[in-house]
Amino acid sequence: MGRKPYGTHQATEHRGGSLAHSEYGASSMLFKASVITVSDRGYRGERQDRSGQAIQERLPESLFRVIDYRIVPDEKDKIRLALTDAIDRLGADLVFTTGGTGLSPRDVTPDATSEVIEKEVPGFGEAMRAQSMKKTPHAMISRALCGTRKSSLIINLPGSPKGVLECLDVILPALPHALSKLKGDPSECGDPQSP
Repeated sequence: MGRKPYGTHQATEHRGGSLAHSEYGASSMLFKASVITVSDRGYRGERQDRSGQAIQERLPESLFRVIDYRIVPDEKDKIRLALTDAIDRLGADLVFTTGGTGLSPRDVTPDATSEVIEKEVPGFGEAMRAQSMKKTPHAMISRALCGTRKSSLIINLPGSPKGVLECLDVILPALPHALSKLKGDPSECGDPQSP
């Protein structure tokens, strides 16, 4: 698989996740999503990007439209540029990154994310680590970060397809409500009618 160009990539046909649409809440909004794979080998075309594909296939088409997909190397300035471009220029409501969240010297995705977010949202990272800890104690070394930029949300996911799906299944039910609140939804968080 060659290097993926920057720019728009239409989502593949949704093949369904493990959660039903009703579990995602009652949001009537369609959110624009960006998927950024962080991988030196993927960027050089030496490895197929299964994790980025897994994200796109898991997102319910009734709630999310993938408007941007790209692969960048494990370089902080390139990751930072991709994040800001997806939100500031393309208008993505939600940006997922996959890869670069561990302790290796070139794992710098959370570091780049911390430089572009305005507010951290620790609950998403905590929930993902808690879920992953049920599978492996190695989950505790994840530095995955989540936060907001303007009215958009950035979420760091792990680099493996299995880890991506495990984490997505945990956080997907909370995403419509979180994004609606970022867009100014005035309803109470405890209101069962709120998205």
